[in-house]
Parts: sequence; structure tokens; C-alpha cells
Amino acid sequence: METDMKKFALTAVAVLGLGLAACQDNAPDNNVSTENTIETEAAADTNAAITGTENLGAAADNALDAAGNAVENAGDAIENAADNAA
Repeated sequence: METDMKKFALTAVAVLGLGLAACQDNAPDNNVSTENTIETEAAADTNAAITGTENLGAAADNALDAAGNAVENAGDAIENAADNAA
């Protein structure tokens, strides 16, 4: 009976020890995790802004090319009209 009580006592101490270990303060780990999350989100926002700027630049280039093509086409049309009139 005494052996059973020792086993019970050791088991109770082990369970209580695990319970206390689970209650330790994880604030420093949580702070690091929060900081990493903020840095990751900031990097993602920066990359999105850079990509958006690059896309705007490409769109501007395309618009300028289209405008140049329209001017060239208008010049060709005028030249063709002059040739037809002659």
C-alpha cells in the first residue's frame, strides 16, 4: 500500500510540474513573433507598391507607344490623301 501511495504522489508531482511548466511566460517569444509578422507584412506591402509602380510605368510606355502609332497613322493617312489628290 505504501508503494502505491508513493507512485500516486510521484505521479501527482509530475502532473503538477507539467502544469506549471505549461504556464510559463511566453511574452518574449510572442513579441519576436509579432515583430516578424510586422516585418513580413511590411515587405509584402513594399513589394506590392513596387510592382504597382512598375505596372504603371509599363502602362505609360504602352500609352505613349499607342499615341505615337496614332500620330504616325494620321501622317500616313495625310500622305496617302495627298498622293491620291495628285
